[in-house]
Parts: sequence; structure tokens; C-alpha cells
Amino acid sequence: MLGRFLSVPLCLFVFPLFASAAEPAPAPQGVSYFKEIRPLFQQHCQGCHQPAKAQGGYVMTSHAALLGKSDSGQAGIVPGDLKKSYVLDEIRVKENKAEMPKNGTPLSPAQYALVETWIREGAKDDTPVAAQASIIDAEHPPKYEAAAVVTSVAFSADGKLLAVTGYHEILLYDTKTWKLDARLVGLSERVQSLAFSPDGKQLAAAAGDPGRFGEVQIWNVEKRKLTSSTLITFDTVYGISWAPDASMVAVGGSDNTVRGINPSTGKQMLQMGTHSDWVVGTAFSQDGLHLASVSRDMSMKLTEVPTQRFVDNVTSITPGALKGGLMAIDRRPMKTQTKAKVPSDTPQAEARNYDELLSAGSDGIPRLYKMHRETKREIGDDANRIRVYEAMVGRISCVKFNAEGTQFAAVSSLDGKGEVAVFDVNTGKKTAKAESVSGPAYCVAWSADGKSIASAGFDGKVWIHNAADGKLIKEFVAKP
Repeated sequence: MLGRFLSVPLCLFVFPLFASAAEPAPAPQGVSYFKEIRPLFQQHCQGCHQPAKAQGGYVMTSHAALLGKSDSGQAGIVPGDLKKSYVLDEIRVKENKAEMPKNGTPLSPAQYALVETWIREGAKDDTPVAAQASIIDAEHPPKYEAAAVVTSVAFSADGKLLAVTGYHEILLYDTKTWKLDARLVGLSERVQSLAFSPDGKQLAAAAGDPGRFGEVQIWNVEKRKLTSSTLITFDTVYGISWAPDASMVAVGGSDNTVRGINPSTGKQMLQMGTHSDWVVGTAFSQDGLHLASVSRDMSMKLTEVPTQRFVDNVTSITPGALKGGLMAIDRRPMKTQTKAKVPSDTPQAEARNYDELLSAGSDGIPRLYKMHRETKREIGDDANRIRVYEAMVGRISCVKFNAEGTQFAAVSSLDGKGEVAVFDVNTGKKTAKAESVSGPAYCVAWSADGKSIASAGFDGKVWIHNAADGKLIKEFVAKP
């Protein structure tokens, strides 16, 4: 055995030792724009300084733009010159405040020092060539080699537009011609969820770049302009919904939180963190005082909006009561509002407006619940549950009520197949099953007149079906 070992040339063992000792120590590297400065600006600054919303006329989404000037004529970054680099004045903390990020937390001393060092070193651009060629904005809209997976669709209040998620953008279709009307190109690579404001004048999107940031976009529908962009968390956000008075939008995150954002200012107004897994759906009560959320942790939870206080688990918390995570939620429109009877041992037991919530998820079974508990909690109960509906194929990813609250549509998927169906809320019967669904379905929406539903999913096709009988009316691929 020793002979076999010695037969190997000695230089194979000895040479690396000498080579390692002879190599000079690596030269200290300067601050990297691409790896350090760009992510920092992306997280804290680009919500207000991007092509779709250039606050003060200044854009911060590329190295070249950073060297440009704002409306005031001042240069944002001047390589090697700290005094002339206006960005430093804006992000410098003075008396515990900084001009920028607006309405946000100031950069830490270490982050400020990083930007300062980068400018002092010459503000060099080390962006890889491949990344330079992938800049996407309104002037350089994304090019599609294949249709994007559609994760959300939404009709405007007047029924004239259908919003569809795309890659790096929201596609607006004219519902008379079904032709593309506008492309709303934003900062985020992925747009996960869409919702028009109650009056239809604004369009909100839950979006983000995986592993980098989450973003809440608010668009002015008439002007096709971005009103606000709020960057939150370090991953995409989901399940956006509007408060009834449009004073807040809510989203869920992969950081297990529910957040409420002021749509005008982008300021965070609410945060609840009692879920133990990703939060993927939200829905406000009709009076806007409560917010329900569903999560992969198999629960639907209730938050009191004014206090940000977690109130209750709407669903049963008994192991085995639910099979798999919840992915979909919608609040039932109810024209006649009554008061729920709240048990006296419940915190803040005053009478509350009666609301009903529909949820569904991995087990493919839609369930209707009371938003507020009316009986004393018992171990193992599921007392808020009103009705269980017929199971669908695979997992349900979206449920939506019609405007009257008499029907709901749901979509599901399993093993490359999808199902789109309409249910009667009160009888529990499946009244229509959509035809010609070619693949997994992930989202659904009701037209303004309630006569049709739009759905879409994995293959990028958008289907328009008759809500009464499931007949296919129109099909097109969401691809510019």
C-alpha cells in the first residue's frame, strides 16, 4: 500500500504548498456598485426614484442615471467629489432625521459610510455586461420570448378594463376589443396580485423581486402613471386588498407579516406578525375596522385595524381540522349589515358588524366563515364555519365573490390541469364549470355586470367565460 502511495509524483503534493506561499495577498477591493450600492439604493430609494416615478426628476435605477441631475440642476453623484454629490446631503442624518428616504427609516451610519466611500473611490460602475443589457422601464419595456405566468386578473369598477399581470409590468386590456390598451412597467420583476380601488380610479399591485425586495405599487388608472411605490421586506409580497374607504391597502409577506400601507404616501400604517408562515391573502371587513388574512400556516387570522391588534383565529386551530395551507380569501359583499353577537368573555366584546369570509387552499375545498366569533371558544371547535363546498381539482389559489355576494368563482390546479367553477353561495351547489381550460388556473375575477368571469394561469392564456353556463366567450394570450 505504501509503495502505491509513493508511486504518485511527489510534486503533486509539494507544489501547491509552495505556490500558495508564493502568491501575493489579494489587493483590497473597493466598494462594489453592483453588489453593495445598487441593492442599498434599490431597497431604500428606487421606490420614488425610478423611470415610472422620477421624484424631483431624479432616477436611481442605473449607474448612468445616478450621475445625472435632478430638476434643481444639482448632480446626484459626482465621482470623487463628496461635496458636490447631492445624494449625500439628502441621505445624511441630521438631528435624527434625513431628507431621504422620504417617510422611511434613515440609512444607518454604516450604510451612509458605504455610499460615501464608493463616491470617494470614484463611484465606479462594475455592473456586469449581461446586467447592463437587461434594463427594463417604460422606454425599454420587457420583451417576451414566451407568455408569462398570470398570477392575477382584475376588472375595473366600470368594466372597461381588465388588468393582467405580466413580466415586470401590468397589462391593461380594453374589454370591448380585448386589445392591449396600456403597459404599466414598474420596478418589480414579478407582479403577484392586483386590485382596483373601490371607485376604480387606482390600481394596486403586490409585487417584488424574489430574495431582494417586496413592493406595493399604486397606479393612477386614467393617467397610466405610478402614484406611489413602497419597498418593504426582502421578498415579494402577496394578496393585495383595499380598505372600503381606500385609505389603506393591505398585503401579506413571506416574512409572515400582514402590512397596511397608505396608498398616497406609501407610509406603513399597520403590521401584524402572528402568522407562522407566508401570508398570501388579505381582506378587509365592510366597515374597514378589521382585516382578515390567510397563510400557508393553515389559519385565517383577524386583526383590528385601528390598534393593529391580533384578535382571533377565524378558522379552527385544532390540528387536522384543515388540510394544508390557505391560499385564497375574499369577503362576501352583504347589502344588509347586521351586528354579530360577540360572547361576553371575548376581548372588546361590543357588538360588531356581521361579515362572512370565504377561504380555500391546498385541500381544494372552499369554506365560508363568520368573521367574528359568536360563541365561546371550545377546544377542537370550528364554530365560525358556516358552509363547506364541493371540492375542486387540486389546490385552490383564488376565490372571488360577485358584486351581490350570491355567487363565487374559484380556480384550482393539479398535475398540469386546471378547473374554473362558479358556486351558489347559499345552496352550496356548483352552478357552472368553465370549458376549454387548457392548464393550471391561478386567478379569477368577475366582470362589472356579473355576467362573465376572467381567469388565467400557467400558460399565460386569459379565458373569458359565461358565468351562468361556463361557455367560453373569448381566449387570448397575455403577451404584448
